[in-house]
Amino acid sequence: MGIVTPTNKAVLEHKGLHLYHSALSNCAMRVRMTLEEKKLPWTSHHLDITKKEHITPEYFGINPNGVVPTLVHDGVVIIESDDIIDYIDQTFPETPLHPVAAEELESMYWWMKSAVEIHVKAVKTFIYFHKMQGKMKQTDEQKDAYEKLQTNEELIAFHKNTDKGFTAEQANEAVAMLDHFFKLADGILQNRDWLVGEQFTLADITWVPMHFTLAGADYDFSRFPAVQAWASRLQERESFKKGVLDWCPTF
Repeated sequence: MGIVTPTNKAVLEHKGLHLYHSALSNCAMRVRMTLEEKKLPWTSHHLDITKKEHITPEYFGINPNGVVPTLVHDGVVIIESDDIIDYIDQTFPETPLHPVAAEELESMYWWMKSAVEIHVKAVKTFIYFHKMQGKMKQTDEQKDAYEKLQTNEELIAFHKNTDKGFTAEQANEAVAMLDHFFKLADGILQNRDWLVGEQFTLADITWVPMHFTLAGADYDFSRFPAVQAWASRLQERESFKKGVLDWCPTF
């Protein structure tokens, strides 16, 4: 469940729930939403990713990929947002965000894992191409520091693209992947309120921050009216207001 052994042993002393996160990260948004749905107290460790505050030996010693979010619960370190929100829901089961039926549970996990699988090659690629192209160049010193710390090959390749710029072909491939999933979601949401069954679940929490950030980068959601209506319902929830908008009013 995404549990890692940190080399930065200072975090082992953390008591309660501590979240390393960034206001702009859609992955961090889903964790903040889950914590707010559960009404759990948590300690914020905010990292400004635009200022590269996550690219330090200290943070890589907590999260070996050097990305946000990371949850530390009583010294237990959990990385990857899907694993984190699953951990929170299972550890604090009051007001469950899992469906009971086996088929619906499988569907929920499919939506969660799909979001992880397309995060770098579709979501981040689209956002960087349309919103951040040319704005995230690193100095030679920053590049050297990152390459010495990072071992994840997918992230190494991605950050090389952020420096030189993504191509229109890469952006179009990202759109095709996103279109596939949002078309599927639109068909489902024409007949019900939530992505899985009749219950608000971790699947909805996983995907609505992606809608929020992609809309902010001008992804065309007008083609998917049921998705738009679903997102509007979710944005009225207190957890969205506190977990997303309080940290990132606009994207």
